[in-house]
Amino acid sequence: MSSYFESTARDRVLGLLDAATFTEFLPPSERITSPHLPQLNAPVSFDDGIVIGQGLLQQQLVFIAAQEGGFMGGSVGEVHGAKLVGLLKRAVREHAHAVLLMLESGGVRLHEANAGLIAVSEVMRAVLEVRAAGIPVVVLIGGSNGCFGGMGIVARCANAIVMSEEGRLAMSGPEVIETANGVEEFDSRDRALVWRTTGGKHRYLLSDCDIVVADDIGTFRQAAFDAIQTCYDHEIKLTLAALETEQRMLQQRIDRYGTLSEPMDIWDQLGVPDPANVPILETEAFIHMASQHRLGEK
Repeated sequence: MSSYFESTARDRVLGLLDAATFTEFLPPSERITSPHLPQLNAPVSFDDGIVIGQGLLQQQLVFIAAQEGGFMGGSVGEVHGAKLVGLLKRAVREHAHAVLLMLESGGVRLHEANAGLIAVSEVMRAVLEVRAAGIPVVVLIGGSNGCFGGMGIVARCANAIVMSEEGRLAMSGPEVIETANGVEEFDSRDRALVWRTTGGKHRYLLSDCDIVVADDIGTFRQAAFDAIQTCYDHEIKLTLAALETEQRMLQQRIDRYGTLSEPMDIWDQLGVPDPANVPILETEAFIHMASQHRLGEK
């Protein structure tokens, strides 16, 4: 077993793809770094914190990107975003079977705020262009930094999301919420609360992610393959009707749970028999329970 949570971006890519099939685009040897960080006396990374390339998954050509949480928390800057956009556009041009995005990011890099914001918007557009071309985009989340900010929005633009219990997904990170609204609103030091609110189990119960897996690269690999196959078998096209359906679902969720601030109260409303036991359930047992109580599956 190889922990996804503890692995580097390159280890995740190599573990996910068929052996010896990965070709990296713009590798560290190209020395393409952020033009902004040196002006602020900040360290650079020779891949700007993201690994991109192509390879085979079960003998099918996929394009893949993995954010490196060890460099500035996987935050998005100008070069980081441009590499991701270029990968997505190339996937369309070369008719990839699928695109896999291994996201681990706190959001936009504050050192490059405007450039980073523009980059995230360009990534969103590129993801939708890939989907419009009939190519599935699958997001995988299971790193220590979670997936927050603009990349949290990018994740929800994809066809499918695979998460581990250790993964976290939200728009605003716990520290951001606490800074803006005070510790009474959200205590970022309460790690149990953080994972209950943004972690893979809660996201799965609310149908914000499609597959929840154990913290193992091999398990992520199989789940990515399964998600791609599901996308081809049950394609959800980018139409106004599909968007309106999702908006109605979100409104119903707000109407039903909007007054609840504790995730366990939401789980109770979903009919989960013992909400306090959810955090300690093993993945297989959790999935079995969730299949009966997950939002939208009752």
